[in-house]
Amino acid sequence: MHLILILAAIIAACSLRFRWSVPRGNWARRWERSLLLFMFPPLLLLATAAAILCMGIQGQMLGIRILGIEEGWLSYLIAVSYALYAAFWCVKLAIDAAVFVKQIRRVPQQKIAGKTVRVLNTPALFSAIVGFWKPEFAVTSGLLKTLDSAHLQAVIAHEQAHYDCRDTFWFFWLGWLRQIAAWLPHTQALWEELLTLRELRADAKAAAKVDALLLAEALLLVASYPHGYSEIAGVVGAAGLPNRLGERIDALLADVEMPSQPNQWFWSWLFLALLPLVTVPFHG
Repeated sequence: MHLILILAAIIAACSLRFRWSVPRGNWARRWERSLLLFMFPPLLLLATAAAILCMGIQGQMLGIRILGIEEGWLSYLIAVSYALYAAFWCVKLAIDAAVFVKQIRRVPQQKIAGKTVRVLNTPALFSAIVGFWKPEFAVTSGLLKTLDSAHLQAVIAHEQAHYDCRDTFWFFWLGWLRQIAAWLPHTQALWEELLTLRELRADAKAAAKVDALLLAEALLLVASYPHGYSEIAGVVGAAGLPNRLGERIDALLADVEMPSQPNQWFWSWLFLALLPLVTVPFHG
């Protein structure tokens, strides 16, 4: 029976992911749909693994054996393996982020646009907030030399928006879900969509405080210099994905609707991913 539960969860996760298509609609609807399709499958798999671990190995159906292994033991080993895989990635991402944050905190600080900012001595054009729940602002000396005060203020306003939304915290966990569900359909496409919508939200919040044209110009300059920090879960960069930069510029110039927070409908659907845990009290 436990093996059937695992197969049902995998089929449901894949089926939901196959519903992904080219993004349409306004930013708010894109945000909710992408977030749901991204989060539901891995959470369903994690809940299924947790349910089987709680129920133990007594999951044989009519004494079925697969490859010489009793079905209960096989499903239990699958659940344990996935739980360990998820734990490994959580620890690895946390260590990678912690190492990067430790490196950032060794560099000197400077006041820029009213914010205390870490200044990295490199010609790269890079800005970010770095950390977990209370991240620090970081820019490079190359960015300070390239941008004037008005454009720097626009960049800091963008990073402040990331800070206010706690993007480093939430995207650490989303990055973890991405890693443990990398084998599911459309994981990378959904991840890139969420990164783009995250940047659109920060752009919109920043544009409410500074000139949107200044921010668009700063984005073009920052994006012109490649950097290798985009895969670190504890970093939220100003440039984002280069292939989506055009969307961000168009959105800034058009003053489109800002992506909103998920509503109650979203959370009610996401709660369904925990349904496998409901089976635990009924396990005999």
